[in-house]
Amino acid sequence: MSLGNLASVGYFLPELTVTATILLLILMHVVTKSPRSNAFGFLSLVGVGAAILLSGIVPAGAGKSIFEGMAAYDGFAVFFKVLTALATLVVIFMTMDSREMDGRSQAEYYIFLLSTLLGMFLLSSATDIVMLYLSLELVSIPSYLLAGYFKGRERSTEAAMKYVVFGATASGVMIYGFSFLFGLTGTTQIAEIGRSLAAGKATLPMLLASVMVAVGFGYKIAAVPFHMWSPDVYEGAPTPATAFFSVGPKAAGFAVLVRFYYTVFAAPDPGSALWRLTSAVDWPLLFAALSAVTMTVGNLVAVKQDNVKRLLAYSSIAHAGYMLMGFVLLSPAGLKAILFYLVVYLFMNLGAFYVVILVSNATNGGEDISDFAGLGSRAPFAAVSLAVFLFALTGIPPFSGFIGKVYLFAEVINRGVYWLVVVAGLNSVVALYYYARIVRSMFLDEPTDTAAIAVPGVPRAMLLLMVAPTLILGVYWEPVARIASDSIRMIAF
Repeated sequence: MSLGNLASVGYFLPELTVTATILLLILMHVVTKSPRSNAFGFLSLVGVGAAILLSGIVPAGAGKSIFEGMAAYDGFAVFFKVLTALATLVVIFMTMDSREMDGRSQAEYYIFLLSTLLGMFLLSSATDIVMLYLSLELVSIPSYLLAGYFKGRERSTEAAMKYVVFGATASGVMIYGFSFLFGLTGTTQIAEIGRSLAAGKATLPMLLASVMVAVGFGYKIAAVPFHMWSPDVYEGAPTPATAFFSVGPKAAGFAVLVRFYYTVFAAPDPGSALWRLTSAVDWPLLFAALSAVTMTVGNLVAVKQDNVKRLLAYSSIAHAGYMLMGFVLLSPAGLKAILFYLVVYLFMNLGAFYVVILVSNATNGGEDISDFAGLGSRAPFAAVSLAVFLFALTGIPPFSGFIGKVYLFAEVINRGVYWLVVVAGLNSVVALYYYARIVRSMFLDEPTDTAAIAVPGVPRAMLLLMVAPTLILGVYWEPVARIASDSIRMIAF
């Protein structure tokens, strides 16, 4: 039974906290005469930290439908709220440490950042296609503004324009698919849509609707062929915003992808791992092919990149392909693997971007692999940290990325999709090549400037906080895996 609006407020505390923080930031921006003050960053840290604490205050239990069925409060939503909020916390620290942001008004930046976080909170819990679409737009529109934050730079303007054009197109296709689903079922509740479709046949409009909705979700997670915006946006946006795009909106995209397709198209028996539409279309094969193409395109194009931000952009496309492996069969074990991989991906990817910011600070905006030459002697701690993150992204033991890939590979093997595992394994070898290029430059190439690069206390502490789980989760991962498993069990109520 759905809770009414008033009874739902107690389950909406994280969203209310982020909203209050945004309003306070706007008020401070209007009142103060120093829009570049670090006070905006500290207030954002406090607001996001409070939202994380409040996310777990109310026990999720078996899950509750809140606001007349528009959203859900369950373990799945809480998992993604905490995940995206942690990513936002790290990005706020990155922003405060980035010289790239010097001379810019940071008030609007934090407002856009927290507005995107609010959208991700709503997106992870949306159980109605109206709420889902509005939440997706709340994630997208501030993201466009973050991408074009350096409006005086040609690359930044190009990034924002491409983001807007591709985003608007994907959103239009997705909402058209939603209109088909509403016309077929007469409801906007995704659970009701699932029950209605289970009682009927896979008609052509319903097949079209499922493909159109996949376009919108594929754009958000940067899956091929909906990835075209990603490299240019990542390169042109401020580096902290690029790091945020690579983890936050991608995680929220997987949250809504899993919740929507698992609720609407998964077979009623959660253990069967069958799609309701399998009789009409081989959906596992379709998504397996999408996974294979995504990881292959991402890795092969990354090989040619000399700009590290652009290289990590294509790397993030490849990792979206890996995570799609867990989505192929819509099985609980596969979805658990996605959630676990998102956790380890958060630490290793944000950590890599943090080192990119430190190098950029020391080289007046340098982002090419050549700018990392000799980093092992100029900043040993940063260089070793980056090597740990890159090897984890490759999936080499004993780092956390290896365990993440083990979970993904194991479920695909268990279901007999052996060819996909072979493709993923070959792609991991390709990834090792381009990640190793950066490591070789750091430890074997001679630097043009031999002066030491100072790593202040806060960035050093943040790097340590991201290196630690990258190493620990490679040898002791059971608690996080158990949390991911519990979250999947609570997804439906």
